[in-house]
Amino acid sequence: MRLVEVKITNFRGYSAEACIDVCGLTMLVGRNDAGKSSILEALDIYFNDAKIERDDCCVHTESAEVRIACVFEDLPASIVIDETHETTLESEYLLRSDGRLEIAKTYDCSTATVKAAVASARAVHPSVLEIDDLLSLTLTELKALAKKRSVDLSAINQTAKAPVRKAIRDAVGDLQLIEKDVSLKKASAKDALDQIQKYLPVYALFKSDRASTDQDSEAQDPLKTAIKEAIRRRETDLQGVIAEIKNELATVAARTVEKIREMNPELADQLHPTVKSKQWDSLFNVSLTGDDDIPINKRGSGTRRLILLNFFRAKAEEDANKQGTGVIYAVEEPETSQHPNHQKMLLDAFEQLVEQGQCQIILTTHTPTLARRVDQSCLRLITRSGMTQVVESGADEMTLPKITQTLGVLPDHDVKVFLGVEGKHDISFLKHVSAILAATESDVPDLAKAEADGLLVFVPLGGSSLELWTTRLKGLNRPEFYLTDRDDAPPKLPKYHAHVEKWKARGCTAWVTSKRELENYLPLSLLVNTVPGYAGTGADFDDVPLLVAEATHTAAVGSLPWAGVSDEKKKNKSSAAKKRLNGEIALKITPALLTQADPLDEVRAWMRAIGQKLSA
Repeated sequence: MRLVEVKITNFRGYSAEACIDVCGLTMLVGRNDAGKSSILEALDIYFNDAKIERDDCCVHTESAEVRIACVFEDLPASIVIDETHETTLESEYLLRSDGRLEIAKTYDCSTATVKAAVASARAVHPSVLEIDDLLSLTLTELKALAKKRSVDLSAINQTAKAPVRKAIRDAVGDLQLIEKDVSLKKASAKDALDQIQKYLPVYALFKSDRASTDQDSEAQDPLKTAIKEAIRRRETDLQGVIAEIKNELATVAARTVEKIREMNPELADQLHPTVKSKQWDSLFNVSLTGDDDIPINKRGSGTRRLILLNFFRAKAEEDANKQGTGVIYAVEEPETSQHPNHQKMLLDAFEQLVEQGQCQIILTTHTPTLARRVDQSCLRLITRSGMTQVVESGADEMTLPKITQTLGVLPDHDVKVFLGVEGKHDISFLKHVSAILAATESDVPDLAKAEADGLLVFVPLGGSSLELWTTRLKGLNRPEFYLTDRDDAPPKLPKYHAHVEKWKARGCTAWVTSKRELENYLPLSLLVNTVPGYAGTGADFDDVPLLVAEATHTAAVGSLPWAGVSDEKKKNKSSAAKKRLNGEIALKITPALLTQADPLDEVRAWMRAIGQKLSA
């Protein structure tokens, strides 16, 4: 199950209901005390039953109830909530009209000790009297209701509740469906909640103000698990060693007692040889040290935090694997104690985790270094308005100026050039290729170095939000360059032709590739030699990522035929191929190979134009 939305009501500063859309990587930005951490901690309460206190209830309302709701998609095809009988969330009327599952937990904070959460599902559910709460009835009560309504149960399995409920609903006909909150407190409703919770993603919260030593429980747990697993694999051999040692010690102890008997029989009768052994895992303790045998707790704060963050990841992934679910990493201020270059590496690592699937990331940040590197549609601005917090999406055209004002997302400093591209893979391609060319061609700049020096800012436009970027950088008084893929072959106009014209009208430099996309500028010989089974022809409008994905999939032992792979999985595999193409494979290009693949010399021309502005 995948989290797509969080709703918080009456929790701390959130007096009115606040809705936060969640994507693969979601970044919360805002000033101190705006309410970013409250969102992460509300999720910790929801997923992990973290402690909620009376003071967590918002002081600006009369209500004593805190409500936290989560909305999910990618739901299980079926669940078992009655004995062994399978049913579906849809057939039990537990889904919203959009097919998503919304489960809310309400906490009563009216007493000193907050009561256990009461769960409900927001769903399109029957409203006919007596039919509106079938999930809360026992089997005996369901049969009684069927008899009362003259429902024929002779042809169904009467030992399970799900078919009886279905028979009753079918007999009613018009169920008068309405969207309502369905209690998940009793009988099958509670069983449904118990089953749903097995599919929930693991939620792991890493706070910004936590300690950072190698003896923290988060640091120790995954390594302790590794110790137990190593011992388990050698359990048979170790048990043999234990038995042999116990036998030898028992023999020595027995002889000792016999010797005592020769001198004091009464004392000997009181002694009984007993041999005990400790658990093997108690004999080992693990810590991480550097080349100089310096333990973590003696290293710099940035190094300690980085290592602990990865301990945290290891534990969360272990829990997710055990449950067979996804995982949500919530990390407060990952930039804390980290060098700017390291901050970028962290964000790259988070994005890679998301691309691998089964993982979502929620970050909070105060630094423009991170905020400006993600798709703006992933940003959520948290602000105060009167007595409550307000959440705004970065996809809204009116939100970015507010984010800029709050963080300085697009700072003026020493920046000489803004370079807008469609996505992070394009950034990777341009960085790698420019570094290779710059080593031998003085008029080509090393774009990665220019970014590290603060002279160039890459702007990942995001295809879905490209329209919002046609005027966003206006007024920053720096040269703007834009590069988009053509996508569509002539005689069609390029996909983003209208946007390019708007940029040019503002005096910006905007280019469109003459080929389908940047991956088409990789030489065919390089692709053939690197990707076994690659079937591309080197044509300008080959779908290179998809062809690489197909070749890689087909080469895998035991894989299904490519034609049988779903469109969604093909899309994911194509995305993984883009990462490989613009990373590993792009690094193998040479100036001579680029000349072969780019006879019009487009790539060099783009970079030379940028270089002129960087050196101005």
